[in-house]
Amino acid sequence: MDFFVGIFNDFYRVMIEGGRWVLLLEGLWNTIYIAVCAVLIGTVIGCLLALCKISKSKVLRAVANIYTTIIRGIPLATQLMIFYFVIFASFGMDRHLVAIIACGINSGAYVTEIFRAGIQGVDIGQTEAGRSLGLSRAQTMWRIVIPQAVKTALPTYTSEFIALIKETSVLSFIAVADLNKAGDLIRNATYNAWIPLITVAVIYLLITFGLTKLFALLERRLARSDRG
Repeated sequence: MDFFVGIFNDFYRVMIEGGRWVLLLEGLWNTIYIAVCAVLIGTVIGCLLALCKISKSKVLRAVANIYTTIIRGIPLATQLMIFYFVIFASFGMDRHLVAIIACGINSGAYVTEIFRAGIQGVDIGQTEAGRSLGLSRAQTMWRIVIPQAVKTALPTYTSEFIALIKETSVLSFIAVADLNKAGDLIRNATYNAWIPLITVAVIYLLITFGLTKLFALLERRLARSDRG
């Protein structure tokens, strides 16, 4: 009993006294906000470049391949610092906006491959059936292939979104006050490492667990709509 009382007292002293829990809320907001904005950017980039990868144009395929090769081959932390300290250094751009752009471009490379695999995973007979009905190649793609590809790619897309949320922990490299940075600030202020670190870990776990369950529910509903 004394052990749990001691944990509670430590938690109260480290997190509650001085209102340090507010730092966690601000960090949590920054983490979710940046991740959501980045995944939206990444989704747009991924959709466009996935179509480029399966196009008949060698130029478009080459551009998409170069992009995915470079972005996937460089760690996000390195990309983040290149964007902030090199590319946008002379513009004085807000670090949060830089973080969104860097994470969005990074996510776009992975989403490109996810969507490409989803599109190419649709049976070729679906395309042939659409063309036989008089639909153009573009109409067949958007009305028949893409809807099926989205359902196929959803589980992997979910994993990418969850991975992106965890990868935002590197944003502290450019002094963005994300969830991980908030834990560091509390640790430095209180000289207590385990309370803020475990708290941050639990919050990350709850976010990823909740998103996993949410997307799993969405997948089941899509599966039922197919059967229905």
